[in-house]
Amino acid sequence: MKLLLFSDVHCSADHCNELVRKSTSADIVIGAGDFGIIREGLETTIKMLQPIQKPTILVPGNSESLEELEKACRNWESANVLHGSGVELSGIKFYGVGGGIPITPFGDWSYDFNEKEARKLLLDCPSSSVLVTHSPPKGAVDISSSGQRFGSQAILETIVEKKPLLCVCGHIHESSGRSEKIGETPVVNAGPNGIFWEVE
Repeated sequence: MKLLLFSDVHCSADHCNELVRKSTSADIVIGAGDFGIIREGLETTIKMLQPIQKPTILVPGNSESLEELEKACRNWESANVLHGSGVELSGIKFYGVGGGIPITPFGDWSYDFNEKEARKLLLDCPSSSVLVTHSPPKGAVDISSSGQRFGSQAILETIVEKKPLLCVCGHIHESSGRSEKIGETPVVNAGPNGIFWEVE
């Protein structure tokens, strides 16, 4: 199965238009959060992405809440918004958790969760699924421009325990477009350009 992975488009018309074009070559599209910018522009971005007709998995980033994303996607028939929830498409289980994990330094506008809250949200993640998170796991594709690692311990623990087929994330822009492995699980910080990825 051919997946198109992306994250952090942040209202970019160029990136959205290119993702719509690329989506025709994919079986399933996955958007790992941050469609808007600081709680602005979400509806406009989703309207630009809405021509994607392939089944699409979306999780909120820290720039939009679950409620805001669900509302923006209300007329996008092929979109599945996940947060502490899952869906099965074409025989593959997908599970999603959005938001900034751990809590970011950005203040009240940021849609964030601490590690304890994240563990609860991740509790029902099935084994051998495709895990979609906005934040990366601790220790993989999570290095910022300062050289610090800002990934989530809870997401790391979930990958080690549940061994997903793939983890798709974003959030740390400096690591976008990169992939690393935790055990046998590839972890992809998708970024706004769109990456094709095959899963069986």
